[in-house]
Amino acid sequence: MIAKTVYQERIRIKEEPWKVDPPNDLNFWNKIRKNLLEVKKEEETEQSKAILQQSLAKIINRYTEEIVGTFNKKTFLFARRFLTFFFNKLLNTAIWFRKIKFYKSNKFKIHNRLNVVGEVDAMRELMKKGTVVVVPTHFSNIDSVFIGYAMDAILGIPSFSFGAGLNLYNSGIAAYYMNRLGAYRVDRRKKNPIYLESLKSMANLSMQRGVNNIFFPGGTRSRSGAIEERLKRGLIGSVVEAQRNILQKNKEDKIFIFPVVLGYHFVLEAKYMIEQHLKKEGKEHYLKSKDQSYSLRVIAKFVWNFFSKTSDITLSIGKPLDVIGNFIDREGKSLDKNGDYINLSDYFKSHGHITHDLQRDSEYTRILSNKIAERFKAENFVLSSHLIAYAGFQMLKLKNPNLDLYSLLRLPPEDFSFSTEIMHKVLNQLKPELFRLEKESKIKLSKEIKWENQALLEHGITKIGAFHPQQPLMIDKNYKLIISQDFQLLYYYHNKLSGYNLERYISI
Repeated sequence: MIAKTVYQERIRIKEEPWKVDPPNDLNFWNKIRKNLLEVKKEEETEQSKAILQQSLAKIINRYTEEIVGTFNKKTFLFARRFLTFFFNKLLNTAIWFRKIKFYKSNKFKIHNRLNVVGEVDAMRELMKKGTVVVVPTHFSNIDSVFIGYAMDAILGIPSFSFGAGLNLYNSGIAAYYMNRLGAYRVDRRKKNPIYLESLKSMANLSMQRGVNNIFFPGGTRSRSGAIEERLKRGLIGSVVEAQRNILQKNKEDKIFIFPVVLGYHFVLEAKYMIEQHLKKEGKEHYLKSKDQSYSLRVIAKFVWNFFSKTSDITLSIGKPLDVIGNFIDREGKSLDKNGDYINLSDYFKSHGHITHDLQRDSEYTRILSNKIAERFKAENFVLSSHLIAYAGFQMLKLKNPNLDLYSLLRLPPEDFSFSTEIMHKVLNQLKPELFRLEKESKIKLSKEIKWENQALLEHGITKIGAFHPQQPLMIDKNYKLIISQDFQLLYYYHNKLSGYNLERYISI
């Protein structure tokens, strides 16, 4: 295991170096490698075992120092004041420059742009009864900022610890604040078992000690724009282990899991992400674009458009779950499929005692992972732009039935044009099915979805990809023809509604 770790780390240093990596990285792993070579020259002795134990301890200590972050109350309070001032100032400045009338006594606030829906009261109540773990979908690098701000400024609940990609620490300013705002560092380049176990143990211990956590079970941003279906089970498994460890200590504290689905009309990195997704699917002719999502100019432009074009972001908070995937009531009690109370500790007992069973915990992790993915679809909050993009791309597919996805994306955008009448027809076919799914609690719909088709169409096209240079969908000056300037972006935003089999209801 140590040899495998050394091998992978030396490759990482050579092929994927980052600024944030310690300067003595290569020297450290060369010393561990040298120790291994000394061990191989000897027979299995107490001395060789001691060398291996010391090497393992050094590796774990190095990983631990990298992973663990700190929380500084003064830094947090400053960040809260600064973000509130910055966002509200930018919002009002942008609106003023757009010549929208407003008065000093009635200024616009960032709260008007962040919409939190769903189980808000349940989250507030369960924060008092146990440890809360928020598991959101992941579309953009700004997800953690908006989630954290919404939890603090809108929901008014205590701060969360969260995992942040180590790549974010390449910037000195970002690293300074991330280190002091409760973030623990996650290096997705490292796949060796020692690192992964160290990371899981960090999360496990923090939850046992009552620290509320946010982590993205998808592991990274959704490259396709679709809601994640296959989740990373490492950190999800740490939730199961933490709950078992708590019960083994004869404590009754529970861990409550809240799936959260983010809804954006436009995503900062959408163009870069969809190209990455297409390239991963084996289409090398899609050249990789430079990810400019960290550029201050691009971020400023995004925030400016976010406010000045009156877009918004929705956080849909799902029903709370226990670590086995059972629903939780407001009192923190687990409910079975029939709504009857169940004792969570019984799930971890063998012969009347709570025991450590890796196979059982692995099965519970699989069940919880599948349940979170299922709830992501049910808690998905459909915005007008999502529906318009889905309808638009499905019309493109129906117009070219003999072409596969990649052939469709290679078509010149000027080939795409549909009358608004056809779009109305498609919307009339999709909306009844969406209403049925909403009635069955399998999806959530924004109020715009229930508008008349023309108002819905205009709203969706105005919002979709509002800041992209090439628009996913546009409507001509006479409001008669719908066109697209970028099929890849249209496909990206369309994917937010993939997985519901809505295409079977469309015909044109």
